Amino acid sequence: MEIEYGAKVIGRNGNVLGTVGYIIRNSWTGEISKFMVYRQAPKGDLFFSPQDVLEATESEVKLGISLTELNENE
Repeated sequence: MEIEYGAKVIGRNGNVLGTVGYIIRNSWTGEISKFMVYRQAPKGDLFFSPQDVLEATESEVKLGISLTELNENE
């Protein structure tokens, strides 16, 4: 899975949630552990894990989880 900074993030319901702002890696293994979704203020940023991804291209990420579920996981 090659997800790039700035890729559009789409939730399970088809809503655009924001764009990938940061890729968080495990400092020991280098594996990706989380992605941060940048959102326009006053909305808070979101985080999702590689396990939440259904499909991904360099420019778009489709999640198998909704905005509500992402907010519950924080």
